[in-house]
Amino acid sequence: MSNTRPTLKAVRGTRDLLPDQTPLWNRVESTARAVFARYGFGEIRTPILEDTSLFSRSVGEETDIVSKEMFTWEDRARAASEKAQSLTLRPENTAGVVRAYIEHKLGETGQLQKLYYIGPQFRRERPQKGRYRQFWQIGAEVIGPQSSGSESPLRDAEILEMLTSFLNALGIRDWRLDLNSVGSSEDRQRYNQALREALAPIKHQLTPDNQRRAETNPLRVLDSKEEADQPFIEALPKIADYLSPESASHFTQVLAALDACKVPYNLNPRLVRGLDYYTRTTFEFTVTTGLGTQNALLGGGRYDGLSEMLGGPRAPGIGFAIGEDRLILTLQAQAEADERAKHEAELMARGLWRPGVMKDIESERHYLPTKRYPLLDAYIAPLTPAQNPAALALAKDLRAAGLTIEVGDGSFKLRKSFDLADTLARHIILLGEDEVATNTATVKTFATGVQTKVERAALESALRS
Repeated sequence: MSNTRPTLKAVRGTRDLLPDQTPLWNRVESTARAVFARYGFGEIRTPILEDTSLFSRSVGEETDIVSKEMFTWEDRARAASEKAQSLTLRPENTAGVVRAYIEHKLGETGQLQKLYYIGPQFRRERPQKGRYRQFWQIGAEVIGPQSSGSESPLRDAEILEMLTSFLNALGIRDWRLDLNSVGSSEDRQRYNQALREALAPIKHQLTPDNQRRAETNPLRVLDSKEEADQPFIEALPKIADYLSPESASHFTQVLAALDACKVPYNLNPRLVRGLDYYTRTTFEFTVTTGLGTQNALLGGGRYDGLSEMLGGPRAPGIGFAIGEDRLILTLQAQAEADERAKHEAELMARGLWRPGVMKDIESERHYLPTKRYPLLDAYIAPLTPAQNPAALALAKDLRAAGLTIEVGDGSFKLRKSFDLADTLARHIILLGEDEVATNTATVKTFATGVQTKVERAALESALRS
């Protein structure tokens, strides 16, 4: 009988991010922090689990997120006097941020709160390209009492202009901004009634999910991606015809501010977003590279009544969430497309390629760069175990000077040390008995093949060259 235990793997819909992947994630996140800071945003970190009612009250009982996708369980009481509590892994972060705004009485400062977050969210979705059960979002919220200017159309435009700056700073190309206004809660009630009346005679022709939505929340039908239902959806009434003068004026001012900032946009009367708390301005950014037909990169909107939904004071707000996983896919697809174009240009110059035809040369197929760590400044190779202490002490000094260093082991054969160093670093430092005695180091630069003996005092500058 075998005692072999089954190999454990990451849970379906989750995955590990390995060291050759995380540098790109870190670049995205550091760019977000830098850009958001220029606009006066500060970071907030909320728990990944919340009381389930936070999401059922804010996101909406009839949304797919609450009805199908949340990871929810009952946290059993630890004492007879305690009640069990229903807890949920957060499926989105806006509700948690607004809960924190209320709980910590941030509105009592009278100031506009500009908050951003970076972290994992959880939904029981069918895993597919760019969509996971644990996924990362980068988001931001602008919220505050009405007197702080939180309801101003300027806040909407500022958020959108900041997003274009962020995407441009990352080098995202060919993005498209779609905009709409879903009006106030009163506007939505009127529009929902019009949708119910328009859907009543045709709902039996819709797909099952949209038949259910037509009964429970007709606005969700507009958010559907079901191809078979699109002709019916296109014929439905448009929300622009049901906006109050105040909502229409707010949207007009948002567009005027975007025009002043030269931010391009596309008006999309079918854009409603999938959460119940949205009011007035809603938006979505899509891209043409890396995501296929499901090409939404980020989205958001205004939520002027969310704080009251959660038992807090009136606090108009607007925010967004970026699917970081999808953003990474887009950047990777762009890099691969650039590398492919560069490779094709090189082949064309050699007469091996013309549009639509490539000679079947095996070596020409591998044009994508091999994934690897960012190269370290140096790899220290002690030549015998006796030099191990000196190698570690040298690494300590060089790291303190801001250099990136890896240390080998004196038990390694010299060939192994060179192979490791060539994979990991720009330089190899050979440290033998003579180098330790004379306070020097033998340094070889892989890019040039030049090997020299360097005084210890000059080593730092030599490694930076």
